[in-house]
Amino acid sequence: MGEIEQRPTPGSRLGAPENSGISTLEHGQKPPPTPSGKLISIKIQMLDDTQEAFEVPQRAPGKVLLDAVCNHLNLVEGDYFGLEFPDHKKITVWLDLLKPIVKQIRRPKHVVVKFVVKFFPPDHTQLQEELTRYLFALQVKQDLAQGRLTCNDTSAALLISHIVQSEIGDFDEASDREHLAKNKYIPQQDALEDKIVEYHHNHIGQTPAESDFQLLEIARRLEMYGIRLHPAKDREGTKINLAVANTGILVFQGFTKINAFNWAKVRKLSFKRKRFLIKLRPDSNSSYQDTLEFLMASRDFCKSFWKICVEHHAFFRLFEEPKPKPKPVLFSRGSSFRFSGRTQKQVLDYVKEGGHKKVQFERKHSKIHSIRSLAMQPAEPNSEVPKQAQQNASLTLGEGADSPGGQSCQQGKELNVCAEECGPHQSPALQKSPVGNKKADGAIKATVEEEEEVVKDRTQQSKPQPPQPSTELSINSQGGAVPTSVILSPNLSPDTKQASPLVSPLLNDQPCPRTDDEEEGRRKRFPTDKAYFIAKEVSTTERTYLKDLEVITSWFQSAVSKEDSMPETLKSLIFPNFEPLHKFHTNFLKEIEQRLALWEGRSNAHNKGDCQRIGDVMLKNIQAMKQLAAHLWKHGEALEALETSIRSSRRLENLCRDFELQKVCYLPLNTFLLRPLHRLMHYKQVLERLCKHHPPGDADFRDCRAALAEITEMVAQLHGTMIKMENFQKLHELKKDLIGIDNLVIPGREFIRLGSLSKLSGKGLQQRMFFLFNDVLLYTSRGLTASNQFKVHGQLPLYGMTIEESEDEWGVPHCLTLRGQRQSIIVAASSRSEMEKWVEDIQMAIDLAEKSSGPTPEFLASSPPDNKSPDEAAAADQESEDDLSASRTSLERQAPHRGNTMVHVCWHRNTSVSMVDFSVAVENQLSGNLLRKFKNSNGWQKLWVVFTNFCLFFYKSHQDNHPLASLPLLGYSLTIPSESEDIHKDYVFKLHFKSHVYYFRAESEYTFERWMDVIRSATSSASRAHVLSHKESHVY
Repeated sequence: MGEIEQRPTPGSRLGAPENSGISTLEHGQKPPPTPSGKLISIKIQMLDDTQEAFEVPQRAPGKVLLDAVCNHLNLVEGDYFGLEFPDHKKITVWLDLLKPIVKQIRRPKHVVVKFVVKFFPPDHTQLQEELTRYLFALQVKQDLAQGRLTCNDTSAALLISHIVQSEIGDFDEASDREHLAKNKYIPQQDALEDKIVEYHHNHIGQTPAESDFQLLEIARRLEMYGIRLHPAKDREGTKINLAVANTGILVFQGFTKINAFNWAKVRKLSFKRKRFLIKLRPDSNSSYQDTLEFLMASRDFCKSFWKICVEHHAFFRLFEEPKPKPKPVLFSRGSSFRFSGRTQKQVLDYVKEGGHKKVQFERKHSKIHSIRSLAMQPAEPNSEVPKQAQQNASLTLGEGADSPGGQSCQQGKELNVCAEECGPHQSPALQKSPVGNKKADGAIKATVEEEEEVVKDRTQQSKPQPPQPSTELSINSQGGAVPTSVILSPNLSPDTKQASPLVSPLLNDQPCPRTDDEEEGRRKRFPTDKAYFIAKEVSTTERTYLKDLEVITSWFQSAVSKEDSMPETLKSLIFPNFEPLHKFHTNFLKEIEQRLALWEGRSNAHNKGDCQRIGDVMLKNIQAMKQLAAHLWKHGEALEALETSIRSSRRLENLCRDFELQKVCYLPLNTFLLRPLHRLMHYKQVLERLCKHHPPGDADFRDCRAALAEITEMVAQLHGTMIKMENFQKLHELKKDLIGIDNLVIPGREFIRLGSLSKLSGKGLQQRMFFLFNDVLLYTSRGLTASNQFKVHGQLPLYGMTIEESEDEWGVPHCLTLRGQRQSIIVAASSRSEMEKWVEDIQMAIDLAEKSSGPTPEFLASSPPDNKSPDEAAAADQESEDDLSASRTSLERQAPHRGNTMVHVCWHRNTSVSMVDFSVAVENQLSGNLLRKFKNSNGWQKLWVVFTNFCLFFYKSHQDNHPLASLPLLGYSLTIPSESEDIHKDYVFKLHFKSHVYYFRAESEYTFERWMDVIRSATSSASRAHVLSHKESHVY
């Protein structure tokens, strides 16, 4: 028996790397030095009923033993777990992490310490790791068997059916009954056998990870979930049971909860001998006394329960671990016990920052393999969705690959992804079985969360594609197959549910570095006039605009032609109005590029003076463009007709949804329909810059000014349509992200702001997504369905609402109280600036609602009335969430959904964005070549970069049909590298978010300033007043 560090772990037996992360330490922290001295052996009973022996120094604190167990399991979220054992008085107590083990476990040879769940979070989706959810599922299974988790027969049968699904797989009646005969999951199981088998039949195709998720989804709604009863008596001598949960202290009579004291109401907890005392905050509306007293069996029982309460309060309510009290000089009074370890917030932040590596684990009782990703990079944080759930496919170990280097990505039959440590001749891979895999393009999706660049290895299309599709192996920057040793993107993991349709921009940073001498020489050959770079911006953005038009004229038209799902009237409204534009702008781009070639001296023209200008080309083409105005007027009509047809035709809805999942459709489909209107604004901005740059006597000034007058007239005519269509498009885009709402898009409704706020309830601060319109405020939680949408939990009509800051009242930073006519809620923003944005927009929306005719109708006639008083509002979420029937549909096989929409980015970056920001983003679009460098790399990599929709999209070249990767910029900081960063180059800017750092290098001072301007518009939203004044100065 070796020391702890030498013991093989379940992960290492399967070939996974050792996890260096220690569960109770902050990211980057090292474990404390292990005390030397005599070793003692302690037996630990795991949740799967196996026993493991650990050798630790006898003077080591309890934390060393808990860390050893977490390391043995490769468990990242070990803070939810604890070690319990019977002390010398046979009282079951938790191992104190700060005290020496030898002072707590008197006879270690005769004691079996149990590794169990200690802290049960209010929502199991806060558990990021599949292994953590698996261990929680084992705890639920254990509590069922021991009679701790009491419930009705229906719930019990449903719970057991999910356990059976995870252990033996899909339904087979003979196997089911044989398995149930051998395994007793609950007392009196025989009476439930038929119901268990019936429920199990409904879980076909469900993976073990999904089963764990569903099990916890049902269990968390039960009153006894996570409850450990402690016998006591009240002042009248009535026998009761006390318990502690994430919400506070609970009082039970038998197994029925009769009272609850939320942490917000508790002022102080103490004990005197065997009396347990709860001191409440004064409340004029409450009939309770100031101090409640309960009598327990002994002082030891009382102190044990008090410690558990202290730990639960600290874990769920505090932002960080409480600091130790200073030691008294003379004598101490009271207990010195304190909570040790990370709080739940610290655990969530640690996983969000990606400070861990996902490794494999095995399920002892399961006959099905369920293995965590081998991804070597930090996996996606906040992975709230069960693994393998995207297409109901199970993950099993593969036997290699058949592409060069063993790196084939095949759709339909299997997906092979090599990990970083795969050898050159042997590639352990992850294979995905085709169960339920009905997606036409065979995508593997992963949600864009904290990580920026998201892999999508979809290289063999299972459907015929439109002309010139890109079909390749996993790409490096030269378009070749990925080498045998590959570094995966942070989000390449079967754990993820959905992905951006993007391939990682080569995190290995090996290919095609451009030498500095080559770059400097290339720059010197080009003109340095600012007008040249403005003209070049017209050329680069025109290339991107043509690609966007091709999404409709080529790719979407090809998809529509293969299925008879779009009405002919709609086809005649969309495609005939886009094809003339595509033809016109193709010729326009040729003219611009010919002029630039002359300007750069790449042509044999003799008279260069006439060619170092762009105004004449712009004027000629804008005048010709006016003849296409009839087509431009049709685009708003086409957008409305498309959305109307989608509502009435399920086939067309499926067609458009499937098309949006293709890599070429890198933005929502309806956005491309408005691109021609947006492009007019870009021409106007470019011409304004040219007119500002040229002196009045310049030869190009007259043409630029005439072209500006022409385009300004066109923009003014279409401006009203553009604003209306942008709001219409945004409402429909938001509708796809929301469930539980039917009539979001109604005449007169305007979108104002969306973003993440924390809502204060009896469970503490819980993250919610808020959507502000001109008549109502919605709050939602992130959905856990395959579609990854947001579920509406409540709605507050703005008519009659008031808003006030309430930091002092609730003791929560950046806190607001929203008082509606029927409900009040307390919310907290992530920062002062975020709070000010919400206050400004909500107050403006309230003023708009007051000026309207009166209160607006509810969104859903079937939604339950929410007429609770402010004191009852804390329970509102629980009532809306704790419907048992909802658990059966929470993972129905819904259609895949984009996980990289702006709503999801705001959720994971804990920020917000307004319609004003969206309007500014429409104006600030840019594309061109940039050199990119990572924090720890040496060379610079040349990429074609497109900035739109608050996001950078990376391409290998401007000729590519789809992006390699994306980088959502909300939450990022934009700065200039400091001297200490050793970036001795001109025109370099830096983007950083937490530990993610990127350097970008432009080719000239003008392009550097342009990139800085447009990116700054995405990383820091302007105030409403500033934006409105900006728009007023550019009258359309």
